[in-house]
Amino acid sequence: MICTTIRKGDDCVFMTSKGCSYNEGACLPIIDECNGCQRTGEFETGVYCTAAPDPSLKWKNGNCNIATHVKTVEVTKKQKINPIKASKRR
Repeated sequence: MICTTIRKGDDCVFMTSKGCSYNEGACLPIIDECNGCQRTGEFETGVYCTAAPDPSLKWKNGNCNIATHVKTVEVTKKQKINPIKASKRR
């Protein structure tokens, strides 16, 4: 449904005919870690995440899984080579 409380005009899964069904009854504004993300939107009441109603919960255990501005780097573990087996392969 279309939000009528905080993010007016935006599609929201928590919006019902009785109003916002999220825990506090409204979405919470973004936190500092969300700055630069493409999923943020500026509305009349402030800047809010368009994907999550409470952005602080997304950042609670590390990086947000839906953040567009955070790049994850996979560290490849260099495998130790046994020199005896390597000499036999030649």
